[in-house]
Amino acid sequence: MKKYKISRIIMAAMVAIVGSFAVFGKVLADGENSSTVTVSPMTQKIILTPGESYEGSIKVSNPNSAKYNLDYSVHIGSFSQHSDADSKDDYGTVDTEVVSAYNQMMDWIVLGRESGSVVPNYTEVIPFTINVPADAPAGGQYATIIVRDETDHAQDNGGNVSIQSIAQIASIIYAEVTGETRNEGAILENNMPSFLMNNTLEATSMVQNNGNVHTDAEYVLQVWPLFSDEEICTNEEDPAKSLVMPETEKYHAESCTLPMAGIFRAKQTVKIFGETSIVEKTIIVCPLWLLFIIIFAIAAIIIYSFARAKARKSKKRVSSE
Repeated sequence: MKKYKISRIIMAAMVAIVGSFAVFGKVLADGENSSTVTVSPMTQKIILTPGESYEGSIKVSNPNSAKYNLDYSVHIGSFSQHSDADSKDDYGTVDTEVVSAYNQMMDWIVLGRESGSVVPNYTEVIPFTINVPADAPAGGQYATIIVRDETDHAQDNGGNVSIQSIAQIASIIYAEVTGETRNEGAILENNMPSFLMNNTLEATSMVQNNGNVHTDAEYVLQVWPLFSDEEICTNEEDPAKSLVMPETEKYHAESCTLPMAGIFRAKQTVKIFGETSIVEKTIIVCPLWLLFIIIFAIAAIIIYSFARAKARKSKKRVSSE
């Protein structure tokens, strides 16, 4: 009887496991049939002329092998991006609802379509026109074309999908209006540590764009062994770039993986609007386990030295007696 009960318990457990895999498989199957809108290009950098119009477009795709169309809506949003010393984030804070002198372009954009439906594995083109006023201010103007997935997924696939999926994605327009622009910037910070307990070197910086147009700040990090010119890591030929919006600050971090222990030379170069900052340091990499060994070795030497000194004193005392 006992064996029978045990076998029944084992059988029930197996059924539960198989059942859970079946449910998991059903969720996967539903996920495979779900669709999410995609937009391209993700960013556009354009030049605008006061009093003239600019013709552009974005593409909306339904890339999945779903059995239903993807319904979407389109609207215009603003765009702002910055990061400060507290955020410690390269990407920083993004706002698509901010109102400022740099978001006037929102009112200049006319969409060729404000809604639509895309069949599976198909791409639609949405044209737009930017009508630039004759008195448009020179410098940067920023906006987003936001596409929202309006598909009622709960009604798809015979009602198998019970979760309403809502997603939206934006194409960012970075525009420069021709005229008198200010290209002014400053490098507020350029830092590297001198001592590391792990082998990841992170060089950080903070730049400031005081101008009225966006620009790319450039970052080069180079590391060598202490007594060699053979670079451990470098991006000198392809500097890292980070876009900095007008009248904002931008934090950035460059990293390099070093050997587990050793002494190295490092150099970071930061540039913005012709301003250059260079910091060079000697970096000591000493992991915690090695630090304990060094401390233990020093302590052992000190104890040994005291012991020898004490032994010599005792020997002299005995010999003098």
